[in-house]
Amino acid sequence: MKTTTILTLMSTVAAAQAFAADQTVTIASWGGSYQEAQSKALFEPAAATTGIEVKQETYGGMSDVRLQVSSGQVTLDIVASGSGSAARAAAEGLLEPLDYGVIDVSTFYPGLYTDHCVGGDVFSTVYAWNTDTYGENGPQSWADFFDVEKFPGSRAYRGTVAGALEGALMADGVPMEEVYSVLDSEEGIERAIDKIRELKPHISVFWTSGAQHAQLMKDGEVDMTTGWNGRFDNAAADGAKVAYSFNQALLDYDCFAIPKGAPNKDTAMAFLAEISKPEYQDDLPKYITYGPTNKAAYDTGEITAEVAAGLPSSPANAALQLPVSLEWYAKWETIAAEMYQEMLTE
Repeated sequence: MKTTTILTLMSTVAAAQAFAADQTVTIASWGGSYQEAQSKALFEPAAATTGIEVKQETYGGMSDVRLQVSSGQVTLDIVASGSGSAARAAAEGLLEPLDYGVIDVSTFYPGLYTDHCVGGDVFSTVYAWNTDTYGENGPQSWADFFDVEKFPGSRAYRGTVAGALEGALMADGVPMEEVYSVLDSEEGIERAIDKIRELKPHISVFWTSGAQHAQLMKDGEVDMTTGWNGRFDNAAADGAKVAYSFNQALLDYDCFAIPKGAPNKDTAMAFLAEISKPEYQDDLPKYITYGPTNKAAYDTGEITAEVAAGLPSSPANAALQLPVSLEWYAKWETIAAEMYQEMLTE
C-alpha cells in the first residue's frame, strides 16, 4: 500500500511537472521597437489571459531555426518570420504544419496565412527621407529615390536581396504591375541589380536590420533609406526627422511559425490561436504602425479612422502598393541573392 501511494504520488508530481512544462512557450523575434510592440500588444496580454508562461528571445531568422532543427536541439516554440522566409523554411521541412482547427483564420484577409505560418501583421517596405534635408517634399517614387541630381544626398539600401530589386525596376521605368514578370529571368534580375549598381556610389550603408535603418535616420547619418514603415514611425515618435510615402511601396506581412520538433508544440498552437484574435491584433497599432492581418480587428472600435489611415493594410494605402510575390521568391531568391552579393562585393 505504501509503495502504491508513493508511486501514485510520484506519478502525480511527474504529471504536474509535465503540465507545467507544457504551459510554457519560448518565442523568438527580431528585437527593437518591433518586438516591444509584439510583446505589449500580443505576448503579455495573451500570457495573462491563458496562464501560459512566455519566454522571449531575439534571433537571427530562419538560419537559427535551421541549425536547431538539423542538430535535433530545438528550444524555440514560436518564431516571428517574414512571409518569404517562412515559405522557404516550410519547403525545407523546418516548420510544423499549423492546425487551423485550433487557430481561427476565418476573418483574416485572404493570403495572409499559409499551411505553416499565420500572419501577425502587415507592413510596407518604403523609401524614407530626412526632413531636415528635404522638408516634407521628399521622393514620391522609386525614380525619385534613385535620382541623385533631383535629390542629392547619401542613401542607405537593403543589404540582402529581399525587397531590394522591385523598387530598382520601378525606378528603371517598369510599371508596378509588370515588376515580377520582368524579374522572372536572370536578365530581369540583372537589370534591377544594374540599377542599384548605378546608385551604389551614393549608398553609404547597406543595412541588414530594421533597428539599423531606423537608427540611421534617428542619427541623421543618411539623407534617404529604404526600410519598414513602422520602424520609421517609431523613430519619428522618438524625435527622428523622417518621413516616407506608401506610393509604390512593397506590401508584405510577417507571420508566426512553429519550428519542427518544438518542445511545446501544442501549447504553441494554442498561444498562436490566442494572439490571432482581433482583440489582440487591434492593439498592435498602438505601439507600431503595422496593420492587423485579422480584418475583424478593424471592427472592434480600437483602431480609429485616423489611425487606420496610416496603416499599410488600409484599403487606400494598400491600393498604392505592390504586394510581394512569395512565388517569385520561392523560385528565384537563391539565384538573385548570389547575384546581389556579387554586386555588393565589387
